[in-house]
Amino acid sequence: MDTTNFATLGLTSSLVSAVTALGYEEPTPIQREAIPFLLEGRDVLGQAGTGTGKTAAFVLPMLHRLAKESAKRGTTRGFILVPTRELAMQVAEATHKYAKGQTLIVVPIYGGAPMDQQIRSLRRGADIVVATPGRAIDHLKRGTLSLAAVQVLVLDEADEMLDMGFADDLEAILEQTPEGKQTALFAATFPKRLQSIAAKHLKGPARVTIAAEKRAAGKLPKVRQTAYIVARPQKMQALDRILEYEDPQSAIVFCRTRLEVEEVTETLQAHGYGAQAIHGGMLQKQRDRVMGLFRSQKADILVATDVAARGLDIEHVSHVFNFDVPLSPEVYVHRIGRTGRAGREGVAITIVDPRQSRLMRNIESLTRQKVEIAALPTTADLRARRVSSTIEALRATLAKGEFSELRSVVESLAQEFDVVDIAAASLAMLDDSGRSGAPAPAAASQTDTAAEPPGDRQRSDRPEPFAILKIGAGANAGIRPGDLVGAIAGEAQIDSSLLGRIKIDDDESYVEVPASKMRDIVAALRATKIRGQKVFVAPLEQRPARR
Repeated sequence: MDTTNFATLGLTSSLVSAVTALGYEEPTPIQREAIPFLLEGRDVLGQAGTGTGKTAAFVLPMLHRLAKESAKRGTTRGFILVPTRELAMQVAEATHKYAKGQTLIVVPIYGGAPMDQQIRSLRRGADIVVATPGRAIDHLKRGTLSLAAVQVLVLDEADEMLDMGFADDLEAILEQTPEGKQTALFAATFPKRLQSIAAKHLKGPARVTIAAEKRAAGKLPKVRQTAYIVARPQKMQALDRILEYEDPQSAIVFCRTRLEVEEVTETLQAHGYGAQAIHGGMLQKQRDRVMGLFRSQKADILVATDVAARGLDIEHVSHVFNFDVPLSPEVYVHRIGRTGRAGREGVAITIVDPRQSRLMRNIESLTRQKVEIAALPTTADLRARRVSSTIEALRATLAKGEFSELRSVVESLAQEFDVVDIAAASLAMLDDSGRSGAPAPAAASQTDTAAEPPGDRQRSDRPEPFAILKIGAGANAGIRPGDLVGAIAGEAQIDSSLLGRIKIDDDESYVEVPASKMRDIVAALRATKIRGQKVFVAPLEQRPARR
């Protein structure tokens, strides 16, 4: 049995503590293989797909080395190149978290952000810079970025950088780094051009290959798969709303870390759900107690990490929720396999941060199944669902006929009011009280402000008129709603909840955006790429806000 954990990999105690505090329980295969080589100072050539845990595989050894070596504070000694703005933000955010307690400064630089702000950050000093190739070249030409003192260089998703046309930029950047640096190159595929770059710039690299799990056709669980695109700050509110709409018989909510498990469980309990947490940091006795409650259906929601849910086989699970997109497609398949057992219909729902749309495409590629992108249920949808549930409950009660003691009450009221009015008033009272076992009305109302992803639905709370944005790329270019939401929200710094409908044709896409923000959005999108390509962007007519 493999007993490898972060403490046994050779990392400093402060890094192990930081990773443990974030709730990660054990290294992924790429981390187990690559970290020891990088700690030895060797160059590494890693082949692994997106979402396998590569970030920690190269960031943790980089932090380990830079923290131990003395240098002038703020000198750029670690340099990480990534293909996209979204990945630059993710890697920089993760590096900040892993470096907690250290004095190392991390600065991300990418296109679509103010150059002046990045120049000021670089002049204040940056121990680690996370950059996209185009913006790195801009700063090198201006003299605002120096790579002369770089000790550790990482090329992440190098094959995608080549696909996006950055081959010459990569060569130019690599030529400005010191000869004696340590280099790690990660890619999912190795075309000839990338092999040539690796042979030229890496010295006797250790090779690490993490093979994708092979899965026979037809072996995927048959479940309804849906994804909701929701900005990270609204994810808990979105989960609340989706749970109320779906009304699962028994559900598992998967989270990445122990900390996330605890936070989600506490919030669900506060909102009236019978939720229980389970993760690798719990004693076996505690885990057995929680599983006993869930198996006996005394707890209707289990909030778990993947480690804690290994081998879990419970037939009555109706829904699986991914609170975050799993790090690998294989993990997604394992998770959704926890529902749809014994011939029953299952439901798998994933809450997707706009920046994670790339991970969803990887999942679809592995499963060869499309995941429906749905609009978050509106308040009107929730009310309609409650009414529908009440009607079904009434039908069941009428069929049983166990209400004779209440007939006299109705007969008495019927002398003053119409019988239909009496029934409608009773339904209204039931609707006001909320469904049995659901969050109390005050908690449920919190979801009214949850970010609703763009889609074909009505908004009654947006007084500002919409304008239609035309984008010269569509389904034939692989464009999906998540790509457009992520580009607009990320590049133009627009809250995704302010967007309206999205329509994607074969060669064109249309997005409803706030009219007052149109100029900023057009400028931002013209300065960046969507799915690695420059696209035509132009405003169309303005239309009034829907009420």
